Amino acid sequence: MAKQKKKKIWKWLVAGILLFIVAVCGICYAGVTYYYTTHFFKGTIINGIDCSNLTVEEVKYKIEDELMTYAISIKERGGVTERILASQLGMTYVDDQSVDRLMAEQNPITWITHLSKAAETTVSAATDYDKERTDQSVKALQAFAEGNYTSPEDARVEKGETSYEIVPEVEGNELKLDEVLEAVHAAVENNETEVNLDELGCYKEPKVRSDNKRLKNLVKSSNKYLTSETTYDFGGGDRDVVVDAERVMDWLVEGEDGKFTLDEDKVAEFVKTEMAYKYDTFGLTHTFKTHGGETIELKGGDYGWCINRDKTTEQLIEAIQSGKKQELEPVYLYSAKDRSANDIGDTYVEISISAQKMWCYKDGECIVTTDVVTGCPAKGNDTPKGSVWAIDAKKRNATLGTMDTMGYSSPVDFWMPFTGNVGIHDAAWRHQFGGSIYKNNGSHGCVNTPHNAAEKIYNAVEIGTAVIVY
Repeated sequence: MAKQKKKKIWKWLVAGILLFIVAVCGICYAGVTYYYTTHFFKGTIINGIDCSNLTVEEVKYKIEDELMTYAISIKERGGVTERILASQLGMTYVDDQSVDRLMAEQNPITWITHLSKAAETTVSAATDYDKERTDQSVKALQAFAEGNYTSPEDARVEKGETSYEIVPEVEGNELKLDEVLEAVHAAVENNETEVNLDELGCYKEPKVRSDNKRLKNLVKSSNKYLTSETTYDFGGGDRDVVVDAERVMDWLVEGEDGKFTLDEDKVAEFVKTEMAYKYDTFGLTHTFKTHGGETIELKGGDYGWCINRDKTTEQLIEAIQSGKKQELEPVYLYSAKDRSANDIGDTYVEISISAQKMWCYKDGECIVTTDVVTGCPAKGNDTPKGSVWAIDAKKRNATLGTMDTMGYSSPVDFWMPFTGNVGIHDAAWRHQFGGSIYKNNGSHGCVNTPHNAAEKIYNAVEIGTAVIVY
């Protein structure tokens, strides 16, 4: 009996101990469960941050601390990397309650199942940044500093030692600001830590590269004219006009077939502006030093050089296409006697109306000095003056005028017209020359000259010789 009672007591004791253990365990489990109503499970990783046994507020602080270590690596050409820090981006943590919701979703009763495994979770990176500060930080990158970058350059054609060649493009490392700003903003908003500017196409690029078909055609066409050099003689020295291959290259134009040909309009423009406008003298102002040493200006007349622009353009095009080195004269409509700046030269006839004198110079030597009688102003027959004319013709034994049309008919031995019906001739009917005869008894406009002087002048001059009247 006693033995059975003792056995029963023992059972109650064991049951009590077990019950106590269960109660203690239950209390402990409940306590831990209660703990995890405000703390994250062991092994909880949020946004890569170990949040084991941390409260919501502690997690938020940790996320905010981690946020301030954020930086973007800006990878640039040449192996250069620059960094923009969170502070430079004006980053701030914005509590959007995502951590609170994660805690609310956590079932604390299941804490025991998380003892052996980590629970990695990503919540929204509730952050904001200052776009204006970000833009300023981007603009402050060394890559944008003047002198730290090289602008791209297009491939081009240049003349080398023996031929025209393609000079390759320069890639450079100049950035496109708008594209860089866009790339950095996108990286911040997506929580990315690296931006490769080259991969994102943020660099300015050459528009023309060395494999450009147009450049290749231009080199081919330019080399075709490489040996061409045409020199136009306008009196030597700096008055010569040289058309070399480099100039010709500027006149090449690309056709629809991609081939280059000479632009005839550009050649014609060159002939007009660089040759005719510069060196034509026909009918223009001439500066002349008189027999008495006075320098005067003579305007108009029909003496001087005048290029035939159309013919000279054709001539130049043909010369270029020949590929030869040659010296040419332009094709002229009118020619003077000297190609220097003083196109009158050293052989000319000079007439002074007021002095009633005429001089003839031959190769710089005055060979004739004579009195003359010029046109009668009283009858409106003034001899044209103030210009330079060219002798239009030379004729022996001519008859000037007709009784039917002019009211006179005068035979002369030497006739040298220089403007219309006005010219130099002998006047056998006159016995006196010079003085003031011309005022009331002058000619019909011609220059009446003593026979001997007219003969000497006739033998000294040519058609085209200058006649200066003032």
